[in-house]
Amino acid sequence: MAEMMMDDPKIRVEVAYARANEQKIISVQVKQGTTLLEAVQQSGIVDYFPEINLDEAKLGIFGKAVAKPAEQAIKEGERVEIYRPLIADPKEVRKRRAEQAKQKKSVQESAN
Repeated sequence: MAEMMMDDPKIRVEVAYARANEQKIISVQVKQGTTLLEAVQQSGIVDYFPEINLDEAKLGIFGKAVAKPAEQAIKEGERVEIYRPLIADPKEVRKRRAEQAKQKKSVQESAN
């Protein structure tokens, strides 16, 4: 049994997820060659945050999104981050804010 352990070198990685008011970082040992998605699955973080949908969740390493987390292997010491879906598209929010500012300005100008 001990021989099998030697054949599969383990690496230590972290899996992180944050809600607006709570965050968790789980340190986990995985086999070398483990993908980001597999590391997240093995961490058990979904037990703490059942709202995480691994089929749709965006994953990244240290703030950089990874296009194919089911294919990319994680390296020793890296931290996989699970990103929450955006509630609003930032471009739409900016556009709406600009529209409101424009309306407010025209109301103020017509009042003068």
